[in-house]
Amino acid sequence: MIWTLKESFVLGDQHFKETVELTLKVIGGKWKPVILCHLTEGTHRFGELKREMPAITQKMLTQQLRELEEDAIIDRKVYVQVPPKVEYSLTEYGLTVKELLNVMSQWGEQHQERHPREQGE
Repeated sequence: MIWTLKESFVLGDQHFKETVELTLKVIGGKWKPVILCHLTEGTHRFGELKREMPAITQKMLTQQLRELEEDAIIDRKVYVQVPPKVEYSLTEYGLTVKELLNVMSQWGEQHQERHPREQGE
């Protein structure tokens, strides 16, 4: 899906500000975009996500996953077995964030070119 600006859509108008704020509420913060990047690669178990993001605490990962699930961005599938198995994946609606993540990545590349000292921080 390619996002385009509506003719009546003006950067800086109240609707623009409100929708940007809503977007950040749903997928913003330090960890949600990173979680979503991993889930664009496919289904992951909790432990896999934790290993791929060693700096996130278990409590924070759990909280972020719950919030993304509440907003219907990700799906949580629980398998009744011992030991318990839980898998996370993007919902059909959640797949729509891929384009946004691509734009964020492109912006990040341009920013790194302008500010190389910030790489890896």
